[in-house]
Amino acid sequence: MLGYDPNEFQETNAKWRDRLHPDDVSVVYQAYEDYISGKLDTYQVEFRQRTQSGDWKWILSIGKTVAWDSDGQPLRMLGTHTDITDRKRAEESLRQSEERLRLALDAGCMGAWEWNLETNVQRWDVNQYKLFGMDKDSNQLSTDTFFQFIHPDDLPSAQQLTEQVLEQGGSFHTEFRIITLDGSIRWLSSQGIVVQDSHNRSIRMIGINFDITERKQEEAERERLLANEQLARQEAERANRIKDEFLAVLSHELRSPLNPILGWSRLLQTQKLDEQKTRQALSTIERNAKLQTQLIEDLLDVSRILRGKLVLNTTPVSLINTIEAALETVRLAIEAKGIQVQRAFNLNIDQVMGDAARLQQVVWNLLTNAVKFTPSGGTIEIRLEQSNTQAQIQVKDTGKGIKPEFLPYVFDYFRQEDGTTTRKFGGLGLGLAIVRHITELHGGRVWVESPGEGLGATFTVQLPLISISMDVVDEQAESPTIANLSGLRVLAVDDDTDIRELIAFILQQAGAEVCVVASATEALQQLEVFSPEILISDVGMPDFDGYMLMRQIRRLPLKRGIIPAIALTAYAGEIDQQQAIASGFQMHLAKPVEPEKLIGAIVTLLNDNAG
Repeated sequence: MLGYDPNEFQETNAKWRDRLHPDDVSVVYQAYEDYISGKLDTYQVEFRQRTQSGDWKWILSIGKTVAWDSDGQPLRMLGTHTDITDRKRAEESLRQSEERLRLALDAGCMGAWEWNLETNVQRWDVNQYKLFGMDKDSNQLSTDTFFQFIHPDDLPSAQQLTEQVLEQGGSFHTEFRIITLDGSIRWLSSQGIVVQDSHNRSIRMIGINFDITERKQEEAERERLLANEQLARQEAERANRIKDEFLAVLSHELRSPLNPILGWSRLLQTQKLDEQKTRQALSTIERNAKLQTQLIEDLLDVSRILRGKLVLNTTPVSLINTIEAALETVRLAIEAKGIQVQRAFNLNIDQVMGDAARLQQVVWNLLTNAVKFTPSGGTIEIRLEQSNTQAQIQVKDTGKGIKPEFLPYVFDYFRQEDGTTTRKFGGLGLGLAIVRHITELHGGRVWVESPGEGLGATFTVQLPLISISMDVVDEQAESPTIANLSGLRVLAVDDDTDIRELIAFILQQAGAEVCVVASATEALQQLEVFSPEILISDVGMPDFDGYMLMRQIRRLPLKRGIIPAIALTAYAGEIDQQQAIASGFQMHLAKPVEPEKLIGAIVTLLNDNAG
């Protein structure tokens, strides 16, 4: 067994001990002592011995005492030595494999598990406990314990798969969510196999779980980005389609009036038309010229709106007069189609603060829209009433109505329900968008209701009223405001002459010394010369806007760099307010602004800075 020649082999305790592996000497002697002392019934020990070639072999030694001396001490032992080197090598190989597996499981954050199907007991390794957020303890784990962790939405499919695998055998791979003890949600990928005995009975299930939460999050983010990209692409395609439709309509609407204008102009030049035809020609030329003028005005209005340059000249306005003026403008079109107009006005309604011409434009657009889509002999109802603190204008028609799916887009720029070349009604799709913007500039709102196609539509505009009680309060509060502005040096910057003159007049009436300039460059010069105590500046100015002005001022030294500043601008959105504050303004006011509000803002800002 050890490779020695029996004739040369010396079998003494000393020689035998010399052949023992140094690491096993204490193990062998301890086993012998335990057997002799009666602690063990059988002498059995494993150790290594050196062979003749110098290698080591594993030996299983089993022995028993067969003779004792008169004192009862062991006298002789018999036993066997078995070469277990191959078994030990196999065990070492298995141990190394298990270690490599453990390292792989650790590296991959994988948890191993085993389910005894006969006892319904599960065994988990350390990583499996970590995946579930548990401390490893002696508590027995069952299938019920495992299922308690699975997310409720994934539990039915997990249970169904388990039943299927137990019935059919084989392997499985699935993904599901678990809710750990701390309440967090993790995605797990689970792979396993059913072990069967010789009778094809399922006796065990073994497998691994590993955390795929990060992968799932990346997949979800990728899907979200893809969905957003698709939406953006669809929106871009939709916007492009709307643009193409609008350009086609614009070309048609601008060219169409030119045909009768040019045609009748040529005929007039021949001087062959009688008096009646001459009047018809001139009337047609005038009507189409006005139509083209209105189209151009709408385009210019939209351009002003999009650039934040639509300015309101606000005064107290009587809405009854505004509505009557708009009705007079469309009277001929109403009479031509035989449309009946029903009026219902609250004659005691208060005035609103606004731009009379722009408010007339709002009503005119709504009436023109109603006349366009109402068939001959139809009815248009216009109402003016008070709704709480709001003046409410309603234009109701018996026209073609609006499809439910188009209602959200009625007030969008360049949007028309029918943008095809076969449409029945002209126009650029700008009028209602202009109505919405002008209404909102006045602090109001507009909306439309329609039961559906062929059932007419109702447009409603609400505008804040000038309350008598509010006027009294403002007048009472005005005195201290004016007193507080006495001698105050104010620098106002705006590229619009009318606005500069209005600001100067309002503040001078309040007792302030006012210096108005038309550009940011002039403003920087006047900071040195005029030494203002407060700055009021527009934002949208050519070459050097209000944001750039404020950033440059805030970099100036000493008092000039910390001057209180108000942005007074037609850029009135929330993002515009944020941008104004970020650039160095301390307050944002949207045009149009009431005199009392402007003065109150100045007082508030000065008080805040004084505090």
